[in-house]
Amino acid sequence: MAKLDIFNREWIDVVFTGRNQAYGAYQLRKDNSKTTNKALLFGTVLFILAMSSPLIAKYIKGLSPDDDSDDKIIQTEVVLTPPPPVDEAAPPPPPAAEPPKPRVDQVRFPPPVVVPADKVRDEEPPTVEELKVADPGQKTIAGDPNADIRIDEPVGEAPPTKAAVVEDNAVYDFSSIEQMPDFPGGMPKFYTYVGKNYTYPAAAREQGVSGRLIMSFVVEKDGSLTDIKVLRDLGMGTGDEAIRLLKKAPKWKPGIQNGRPVRVQYTLPIMLNLEGQ
Repeated sequence: MAKLDIFNREWIDVVFTGRNQAYGAYQLRKDNSKTTNKALLFGTVLFILAMSSPLIAKYIKGLSPDDDSDDKIIQTEVVLTPPPPVDEAAPPPPPAAEPPKPRVDQVRFPPPVVVPADKVRDEEPPTVEELKVADPGQKTIAGDPNADIRIDEPVGEAPPTKAAVVEDNAVYDFSSIEQMPDFPGGMPKFYTYVGKNYTYPAAAREQGVSGRLIMSFVVEKDGSLTDIKVLRDLGMGTGDEAIRLLKKAPKWKPGIQNGRPVRVQYTLPIMLNLEGQ
């Protein structure tokens, strides 16, 4: 079966036979192919113009005589300051002083120079035997065995350098320290301080709590106590009172490592006995 084309001119005339063909659907279907071709052509032209508009604008801008590009040459008149006048009456500068003679003879060692073949001059370098008793240099100079030894010094003064001091903030263990931290007057003075200033908690007193507290803290470089902890607590507020006491304690003598104060981890037992209260 052949494909039916309802937009064919013959079918349109058949469908609209006896009807008004001056306008309306008949005219739209009749001119459909022409309208489609015109729309396609017009759309194609608009698309090409839109895509090529940057190139067209660039071409038009390049033809403009008032183009403000960065390639313009800006001419600036530079006025040079004239040199100072030469004073002909001034005496000429003194000649440079001759360097002192070396202690060892010096023989001229010609530097290598690349020249054309016709300008080559036969100049023999010093022999090995000559270099055994003389030093190579720019010219031949007889040495003076009595001359002073001269050491060339650098021109100008270099800024003084300071040795970088590395701050040691590590916490050392008591087993690896050269000099342990200590309470002023020794540990007997510390236990005397504890006995006078430790306030037995009321609950611990009523319950008859006695025994050994084990405290841990860090003796800082300035002798202060930080990071105070209770490693073994008897309860009833005994550990809290020990922390309060250590926070108010006088500064210790810091530990020493390589001749400098360092931070040291310290573990300390404190005996609590109600018989002495």
